[in-house]
Amino acid sequence: MDYDAVVVGAGPNGLTTAARLAQLGARVCVIEAGPTVGGGARSAALISSGVRHDICSAVHPLGAISPAFAALDLAHHGLTWLAPPLALAHALGGDRAAVLDRDPTALPTLGPDAARWERTFRRLDHLFDGVLETALAPVLRVPPHPVAAAHFGARGVLSATAFGARFAGDAAPALFAGIAAHTGVPLETWLTSAPALMLVMAARRGGWPVARGGSQSIADALASVIIEHGGTIECDRRVASLDELPKARAVLLDVSARQLADIAGARLPARYVRRLLAFRHGVGSFKVDYILSEAVPWLADACRRAGTVHVGGAMLDVAAAEHTVAEGSIAEQPFVLVGQPTLVDASRAPGGEHVLWAYCHVPQGRDLVPHHDEILGFLEARIEQYAPGFRDTIEARHVMGPTELEAHNPNLHGGDIGIGSAQGLQLLFRPMRRVDPYRTPADGIYLCSAATPPGGGVHGMCGWNAAGSALRHTLQDLG
Repeated sequence: MDYDAVVVGAGPNGLTTAARLAQLGARVCVIEAGPTVGGGARSAALISSGVRHDICSAVHPLGAISPAFAALDLAHHGLTWLAPPLALAHALGGDRAAVLDRDPTALPTLGPDAARWERTFRRLDHLFDGVLETALAPVLRVPPHPVAAAHFGARGVLSATAFGARFAGDAAPALFAGIAAHTGVPLETWLTSAPALMLVMAARRGGWPVARGGSQSIADALASVIIEHGGTIECDRRVASLDELPKARAVLLDVSARQLADIAGARLPARYVRRLLAFRHGVGSFKVDYILSEAVPWLADACRRAGTVHVGGAMLDVAAAEHTVAEGSIAEQPFVLVGQPTLVDASRAPGGEHVLWAYCHVPQGRDLVPHHDEILGFLEARIEQYAPGFRDTIEARHVMGPTELEAHNPNLHGGDIGIGSAQGLQLLFRPMRRVDPYRTPADGIYLCSAATPPGGGVHGMCGWNAAGSALRHTLQDLG
């Protein structure tokens, strides 16, 4: 054998897989189709030389508390987390905004629901470590912390709108709805509270930070671990078949379910391949990166101090926008997520400009290139509603619709940045219901992408868990 393990795909999960195995002494080779490592955690000068934008993932509430990243000691390899003054602000109109942050002084923005919000999450705070260990691993096992799992599950099974309806005012429901809307799943769907609960808990533990220098810093730190332990990384090499790979005891693929079927289908049972092809993709994304002459003129002061801003109004407005997209239509008043990284990281724009990104969800599977100007108009009008004069600050913009996002990263089918829908049971069982979802029926072949539990987000846990599966079944001598 040329290697103990070959990893296909150098996204955060593929790199985490390789880093864990290399740390244990495995001979590891990573093969990446793109010109650089990173996948969904790449940064580049999209508009102007020297001004860095995060191409896909940009804010990392789960990355900052990831057990995988902690075990790999990425700080030693140059990764620094930067927390903005406020983690998240949800614009409500005028000078009002609901705030999510570690600092309890943010609670008054929730008005009459501040006390109930705090009671709800204080108990989860005490159970957080158990909840995190349970949520970041496959479902079909005895939970290591049954009390924490039961307490979290009783709330996570609810729809986001049902959870929000428990509050009396408008601020807390809107804040929770915006957080739940990150998944792109209709908010009236059961289990949509679970991802939102995790993101709220993460904010209360580690905030919603950005990586200094851009998300590429995460990928570069992971690559540094691999190189330090003797691994190799090859970029600009696209893999169409397992037959193209060097000989290895284990092959781990950081690819989508559909790509696994394409690359490894000849070695997989037909029934397994059919189930891979039945894996549902989530809604698409329409993303705009900006260079601004000055900071966004938000009406609400909290929005000026938050690293992430949600623009969508009341809970029912957010729910209506996401429902419209799920039904296959473009939302004229979309729910918009906005990131302000230069609030804490001036290195992104050394010339003193401001970097901003914004995205909204769009229908999956439609050719939206002819509608780019229309969607851009809807998105910017939505921001302008809460920040009059925003358009006057725009110096340049770079637009990526679903087609461009998929061209950048083939895992993002139809602009699905979650690498698969998180709706219903597919939130829990990815890519299908198996005790070990990382191990395929073919000997020595594993799936290590966000198409496995715990799903999307730059946290590396899909790759960490897949490496663990390979250590149990193929690379026992290393474990």
